[in-house]
Amino acid sequence: MKNMDSTTTRAIVDALTKAIVEHRLQPGSKLAEQKLADHFGVSRTLVRQALFQLSQNKLIRLEPARGAFVAAPAVDEARQVFAVRRMLEAEMTRAFVRSVTPAKIKALKEHVALEKAAVSGEDVSGRTELLGDFHVRMAELMGNTVLAQILGELISRCALITLMYQSATAAEHSNDEHADIVKALAAKDEERAVRLMTEHLEHVEANLTFDRKVPTHDITLALA
Repeated sequence: MKNMDSTTTRAIVDALTKAIVEHRLQPGSKLAEQKLADHFGVSRTLVRQALFQLSQNKLIRLEPARGAFVAAPAVDEARQVFAVRRMLEAEMTRAFVRSVTPAKIKALKEHVALEKAAVSGEDVSGRTELLGDFHVRMAELMGNTVLAQILGELISRCALITLMYQSATAAEHSNDEHADIVKALAAKDEERAVRLMTEHLEHVEANLTFDRKVPTHDITLALA
């Protein structure tokens, strides 16, 4: 019974994630427990578990005495995050070139291959996580745990925006750009690597499509 419950919860989480990421549910929409329970034909307890999981992923926010709402990411915050990342990651790229080894390049190439598989498989959540982790992986391979932690926090702050507003085509471009950055790092071409990293972050930000059509507030329509 427990396994069946967890499978049902997972199905609710997946359906709502898809509806949010594909903009069928608008940021700020209220997710009424009873309406969701009726839609999925399950108990409110299972719906509550699913909503809790989604809140852990920052896709929804739970407000005491008010209920669950689709998260409304702050666009301005994402822009500030990208500005800070450009400053940090330009210097990180310089430092990486100066300490590059075949083992580090091999590790980055393996990561880029994982990204490519996630993009090809249309794994929206997985590709977003892997594309962000590429940057953290560079810091980890340099042995700089402080930088890896700071980058991880910055990336997670704009992860929801990237998840919700990055198209599949833009994600594919990000993967290609990561591959080009790795080539420049392997060649120890510092200036090219820094330029590619800066341009890459500019492209990611520029390709976030904030002007998509307005989705629906109706849960039944959004999940149809």
